[in-house]
Amino acid sequence: MPEQTRRILFSRDKIAREINRLGQEISRDYGDEEIMLVGVLKGSFLFIADLIREITSPSVVDFVRLASYGSGTQTSGIIEFRKELEMPITGRNVIIVEDIVDSGYTLECLYNKLLLQKPKSLKVCTLIDKRARREVEIEADYVGISMDDGFIIGYGLDHDERYRNLPDIYVIEEE
Repeated sequence: MPEQTRRILFSRDKIAREINRLGQEISRDYGDEEIMLVGVLKGSFLFIADLIREITSPSVVDFVRLASYGSGTQTSGIIEFRKELEMPITGRNVIIVEDIVDSGYTLECLYNKLLLQKPKSLKVCTLIDKRARREVEIEADYVGISMDDGFIIGYGLDHDERYRNLPDIYVIEEE
């Protein structure tokens, strides 16, 4: 992907400010109650690392890994669990931490699966909420940045497993 086909959409400073705000909101909502953050791999790893450092409530972290199948940038709605949680969530305050909510299929599948395990509470935190692409009725409780449409990379978001290391979030522009 040539350099000229991407431009910074959200700077590292904006990302940091939004994560700080999210950490404050979550800390305010949970106080001294323990929170279990469930990161969705691979995209959320940078976000969850920065987010947990902004949360003052006692916190633990676990991860799931899911894959959705489809062609290119479109999902088929078929979700496969590739890594399950290692810790039980029954009776716990759980927050699913996503890098991006797009069509919503993956998040809806995970949310419903976790609900069956009877957590005390179950909420969703996303860094990017891409509303224009939503195909199912699911909303995040904590939203960092809302955007319309566009293919983005950086800060954990990838294209063919590349560009996750970029500190800013870039939008890919059509030539």
